[in-house]
Amino acid sequence: MKAKFFKVFITIGLLSVLIFWIFSSIENEFEASTKKRIVEISDLISTSVPENNIDMWLEEMERKFPNVQVTYIKGFEAYGQDSEYFYQNTKNAEYFSKIKKMDFYSYGIENALYNETYLHENIIKLNDNQFLLTFAPVVAEEYGVINGTVVVFHDASNIIETSRLIWGFALLIIAVILTVLLVTNFMRDPVLGFTIIIVFIIVGTFIVYPLFQAFKLTIIENGEFSLEIWKKILTTRNYLDSLWGSIKLGILTASSSTLIGFLFAFSITRMKFRGKKFFSTMATLPIISPPFALTLSIILLFGNNGFITRQLLGLKDINIYGLDGLVIVQTMSMFPLAFLVLSGVLEAIDSTLEEASMNLNASRWKVFKTVTLPLSFPGIASAWLLVFSNSVADFANPLLLAGKYRVLSVEAYLEVTGLHRLQNGAALSILLLMPTLMAFIIQKYWVNRKTYVTVTGKPSARIVEIVSKPMKILLISLITIISAFLIGLYSTIVAGCFVENWGIDYSFTLRNITEALSRARDALVDTTTLASVATPIAGILAMIIAMIIVRKKFPGKKLLQASVLMPFAIPGTMVGISYIIAFNKAPLLLVGTGAIIVINYIIRELPVGVESGVATLKQIDPAIEEAAQSLGADSQTVFTTIVLPLIRPAFISSLSYTFVRSMTAVSAIIFLISAKWYHITILIYNFSENLRFGLASVLATTLIIIVLAVFGLMRLLVRKSTYMEKAVISR
Repeated sequence: MKAKFFKVFITIGLLSVLIFWIFSSIENEFEASTKKRIVEISDLISTSVPENNIDMWLEEMERKFPNVQVTYIKGFEAYGQDSEYFYQNTKNAEYFSKIKKMDFYSYGIENALYNETYLHENIIKLNDNQFLLTFAPVVAEEYGVINGTVVVFHDASNIIETSRLIWGFALLIIAVILTVLLVTNFMRDPVLGFTIIIVFIIVGTFIVYPLFQAFKLTIIENGEFSLEIWKKILTTRNYLDSLWGSIKLGILTASSSTLIGFLFAFSITRMKFRGKKFFSTMATLPIISPPFALTLSIILLFGNNGFITRQLLGLKDINIYGLDGLVIVQTMSMFPLAFLVLSGVLEAIDSTLEEASMNLNASRWKVFKTVTLPLSFPGIASAWLLVFSNSVADFANPLLLAGKYRVLSVEAYLEVTGLHRLQNGAALSILLLMPTLMAFIIQKYWVNRKTYVTVTGKPSARIVEIVSKPMKILLISLITIISAFLIGLYSTIVAGCFVENWGIDYSFTLRNITEALSRARDALVDTTTLASVATPIAGILAMIIAMIIVRKKFPGKKLLQASVLMPFAIPGTMVGISYIIAFNKAPLLLVGTGAIIVINYIIRELPVGVESGVATLKQIDPAIEEAAQSLGADSQTVFTTIVLPLIRPAFISSLSYTFVRSMTAVSAIIFLISAKWYHITILIYNFSENLRFGLASVLATTLIIIVLAVFGLMRLLVRKSTYMEKAVISR
């Protein structure tokens, strides 16, 4: 072991010396060429000085050379001549007054007197700016007499930044070499070691770093620590009203969604009736539809010129915009989240407890109230918190339907895009993170542990129906009404494709389809291309991370798991704003490119894929992998030939989920799109904002068709296992 450490130490030491020499040479060459260029610019400026109209000439220099500041000294005061000073602006005069007191000033003037351009070697810091200074002689064309000196302040920020990049790259190379040496010499499975390091780098670069940069922007002002932004945010009534508006909306939506989700979940898992597959489909359809779909339907049906409010009922004072409309839309959009959570919980409850209670003459209502409902409480709380965090973070629905009702996600968007106050937008997005992160932590680390064990031996293969016939009819009627309402909403979108001008002219037309598809062609191609690129990367990465978390032990495992799951709790607006802040400068200049959109897709949907992979891997006996490893297979071979085929359902589900969510993304994407890379959902929003509901309906319908096709293909590839399914029996 000591010999290995000595070998690594000597190797990294020699390589560090070599790298230092190489990069020192690169830096010296760069500085030499830069300083030569600076002298040439200074000479060019000094030869252009006119005899008269100096102020106009200074203005022209400011336009031609925006990265320099010029001061012209006419005459040589130190040699008995009357000197006259000309400045570009007051800041330039302030800078000059400071350098005039420095030791090198007289030496620079002396060089100019002897017709030599002097470049001061060191970078000078003046206030918050850094400069390289040159003193260039001004020679009269007619007689060749030196009339004065031009002092040129050259902005040195690019030089400093480049030097930092050079040495940052050098340190990165040393770190990579050191990592390779340590992993290859001290780990039994180098492939696993490299994989863990790469995952940590991805998580650190694209999750932790942007969030840190966003928070840093809110506490650093003019290079100094300041809490002025937070003081302003936390004392401004409009911002606090928006925060309460988001929380209030979240509470109402979470309560109504959980109630409807429980209604569907209980009816489908604990009752026996026909049409369960249909109701199950209706209970999951909104979760995979485009974000503006149901909002658009509500506006078309119940808006100012809505088909029901204006055409059928003749109402003029009904306003769907605001809290009421948002609660309706979010409830219809998010109750599937509660349904999916509660279905698993209700299906897992051992029915023998209910059956035993009924055998002891307990009424059906008392069995439900004292057995079924208490056992469902962890699932109900988890579903409520999950919907709450999604509601608070929701951006798409409030963007179209909030009206005068203020929510924090939209306020953050308007601060960045409308008012160009990036600091305020970052602070608001962090403020929005607080309730969503709190709900996520409670749901993840407290509620999930508050479970009631009801299976102590072989689980019951049947579920006893505890509802009476009248209650059964009532429950089926309720889920039928809600399903019919959903069908009506989706039918409205389709109908909107064929209406000339919704709310005014309901005549049939096909023009919307041709116009929408022609105008959206590039956006649809961009969206599909970027989603197709992100999907396989996200799917494979999620399965690799799940494998590492479940099967491997290493330092920092819990930190990695928490970091990977973090994007699920982060509102999309915060992700978009933090990416703008973090990736708009070298060395990671990604803003405006397709790469930043792909990375956003991958990082945003990674938690779902990882959780799916973790849940599946926990059901697979690790002895299978251990047997392969005992036969000499390395981690890469085990993962590709054994693990990946066994977790195929989770892998395909992750692929389809990532693709669909990428196609229907809004909140983060609206900050990251550019003229070159556009997104179909943003085009739907723009059409809706401009009251082109027919075009918006066509694009929303197109997205729904794409999404349903992908999920239909997924269901063909991955069929639900019938093993351990429970049959509902009547009593």
